[in-house]
Amino acid sequence: MRLRLVAAAAVAACALAGCTSGGGTGTSTTPSSGAASPQAVAYMDKVCGAASEFAKIDKTAPKLDAGDPAKLKAEMAAYMGQLADAFTKSAEGLKNVGPSPVAGGEEAVNKMAETFTSLGTVFADAKAKVEQADANDATGGLQAAGEAIAKLSELADPLRDLKGVPELQKATQSAQKCQDMQRLNITPTS
Repeated sequence: MRLRLVAAAAVAACALAGCTSGGGTGTSTTPSSGAASPQAVAYMDKVCGAASEFAKIDKTAPKLDAGDPAKLKAEMAAYMGQLADAFTKSAEGLKNVGPSPVAGGEEAVNKMAETFTSLGTVFADAKAKVEQADANDATGGLQAAGEAIAKLSELADPLRDLKGVPELQKATQSAQKCQDMQRLNITPTS
């Protein structure tokens, strides 16, 4: 039973992490008064491009079939590794977007990179625990996978650190890659 819950959580996490291409047309939660500078829009294009890299990496969620625990264990370990790689790639991209044209922007992007780095580490650790666990003991490594997947709530809004930088938040409305993130249902659509 616990194995099924972990596998179901993995599938839900995949949806949250953008493993499938969604057709959502969410609206932005950013302020709409005034226009952001072209420099801020260009910067946010880089930021959103880097932040959404995790959605582009091929990730295959484990099947819900718990009939073969060894296969599920192997698939779960592979999935944890894929997520670790995806978040690490996004973190590296965020670290390399360059200086912000807006005061406070660089600090906000550094916080985003820290979140992605932290999630990459969580999934790498979960992968190691899954690989070391007994496939027939769901309280071992597969529990670690479930706990790692639960951490994805930290990414519910990957741009939340920009809330203190209104001009960059406004720029997300015009930045094409930020709009692409919304179409992938990566950012909230409230």
